[in-house]
Amino acid sequence: MLKFPVINRLFAIAFIALIILDTIWDISWWIYLLTVAIWATFTIIGSFHIRWNYHLPALHLNKESQKNWVAITFDDGPHPDFTPKILKLLEKYNAKASFFCVGQRVGLYGGIAKDIIESGHTIGNHTYTHSNKFGFFGTQKVILELQKTNTTIKEVTGLDPKLFRPAFGVTNPNINRAIKKTELQTIGWSIRSLDTTKRSKKAILERITSNLKKGDIILLHDSSEKTVEVLEQLLLFLQHNKMQSVSVDQLLDIEAYA
Repeated sequence: MLKFPVINRLFAIAFIALIILDTIWDISWWIYLLTVAIWATFTIIGSFHIRWNYHLPALHLNKESQKNWVAITFDDGPHPDFTPKILKLLEKYNAKASFFCVGQRVGLYGGIAKDIIESGHTIGNHTYTHSNKFGFFGTQKVILELQKTNTTIKEVTGLDPKLFRPAFGVTNPNINRAIKKTELQTIGWSIRSLDTTKRSKKAILERITSNLKKGDIILLHDSSEKTVEVLEQLLLFLQHNKMQSVSVDQLLDIEAYA
């Protein structure tokens, strides 16, 4: 897959070539505009598709998994109503999961964050505010978001997360620089459930299970009753198919904490 630096170099070369050719032939202005538009299209799509690894390296699955393991992950919590229900379901089906938590919410619901750890699950960094403007933050502001989240999680649980998932899965050069500075490992997904949309529970479950295979990382959100109900059906599906949900660090064989 093409990366941001490569695309920049290719389009810079193309633009210089156009300028040189313009001294020989009369290059129309719309060709310049088209070149910029194509570059912008690549960059915008790459920024919103974390699986492209366009701006930064992220781990999305384990293709080499020898066991029938998948990793169920939850973003945006902890939530006072839904996260406890999810923890009960995971315990009922002897499943482990990973929770990419928003720092502010960890500060508000520290007891639930402790319950996540005490239940044997993994906590990761999902920014401090989960701002809708996260993709427009400068490098230093992203660094502060990540550091503040890790500090909050450590104060509550005693653990210093090494795993990070960007808000909305958005990446860009500023986030890449912040990740390098904070030395966090970005975690993506191979199956996006779209459980925060208006899709029905049946449609969400089918989206997850229709092509589910060992080594996959599933994206869910511990923020709605619908997801709780989908989760139980997913855990039953895994049980029936002799598959097991483990924490994302176990699936990928990496360290979850510093």
